[in-house]
Amino acid sequence: MAEAPSGIRLDKWLWAARFYKTRSLAKQAVESGKVHYNGERCKVSKEVHIGATLTIRTGWDNKIVDVIALSDQRRGAPEAALLYCETADSIRTREQLAADRKILGAAAGALHPERPNKKQRRQIHRFKNLNDE
Repeated sequence: MAEAPSGIRLDKWLWAARFYKTRSLAKQAVESGKVHYNGERCKVSKEVHIGATLTIRTGWDNKIVDVIALSDQRRGAPEAALLYCETADSIRTREQLAADRKILGAAAGALHPERPNKKQRRQIHRFKNLNDE
């Protein structure tokens, strides 16, 4: 009879918990320092144990999760969500930052205008050519 594993490689657990689509993406994230195990940078081969705290930076967000269960098999999203529990503080912080980004999103559009389209580029070229003559 197979015993439950006492620890699983970090990249395998991140892949099974559906934080990353492939193990190689999980490996790259760990190697680039986007994943911290109990507050410290770690290697891909680090053994994950139940009760550990992981800080995972994905895009704009930092997720702080507690490991509840171990699995080296990738399952559906509802089953994968049973492997970890995100802390309440992490959820609150992510929601606050998302709200701030939403507010700043409208202002950011005014700061960075879009690229000119084809018609506008032609007008710019005509204007520059008229000034050169």
